Amino acid sequence: MTVALALAALAMASCAGEDEQEGPQPLALKEQVSSVVRSGAGYAVTWAGVLNNPNRWHFGENVVAVVTAVDAAGKEVVHLEQPLDAVPPGRPLAFSGQVPSSAQPVRVKIDYRPAEWRPIKRIPSAFLKFPIEDVRTDKQPGGSYLVTGYVVDPFRKPARSLSVTALLRDAAGKLLGGATSYVDDVRPGARRRFVITVEGVRGAVAATDVQATTWGSTAKTYEDLAQAGAVSLHTIPPTTEPFAKDRGYPPPTDRRQ
Repeated sequence: MTVALALAALAMASCAGEDEQEGPQPLALKEQVSSVVRSGAGYAVTWAGVLNNPNRWHFGENVVAVVTAVDAAGKEVVHLEQPLDAVPPGRPLAFSGQVPSSAQPVRVKIDYRPAEWRPIKRIPSAFLKFPIEDVRTDKQPGGSYLVTGYVVDPFRKPARSLSVTALLRDAAGKLLGGATSYVDDVRPGARRRFVITVEGVRGAVAATDVQATTWGSTAKTYEDLAQAGAVSLHTIPPTTEPFAKDRGYPPPTDRRQ
């Protein structure tokens, strides 16, 4: 038995060594969209994207999106490095941004710097998603879209600051645009309203996808919330009267008639 246990431990150590050697898989930029519109004496460059984290046991930290734009002559007129929030394990991260430009860009590109990986200290299911409720999307007279709704804190600890990103899509699911706002002090089990204005959208909007995550480039805030545990879903006692007679089957050891 001792020899068998030693061989099993050696095999496990070998597998762990292989996993460490391979390391987490890199993030993937699944979607991106950008637009350039007239704004005052110059132009406004807006963008939105979705980064996917294929690693269920790692947060992606200190990720930086690199946004560049060039004019008709190929000259770079925009170069912005945008720090992103920590990418949750096994889930996507939606992000957006806007920057002014004195020259007119004709092509915008979004890239990103590789993440720093942080192994999670709890099982993946402990990092609950922040529920989004009552989303409404209204087109404004100027062509922008107003997205409103509520975000809920599913944890026992207050969420100090959340990033809420709205992604607008057409009937085929293609990303048309997006924008981000921030909601502070979301209490456990409570919900807070968010208001997001999305500009530079081209095409007919058919669906709105809203995602929320903790604000900040590291996973510490999310880990603290998960450590506190989840809010119980059954906190309201029943209000109906109990049945006069039990309609179920008695346990096998119950001899009462």
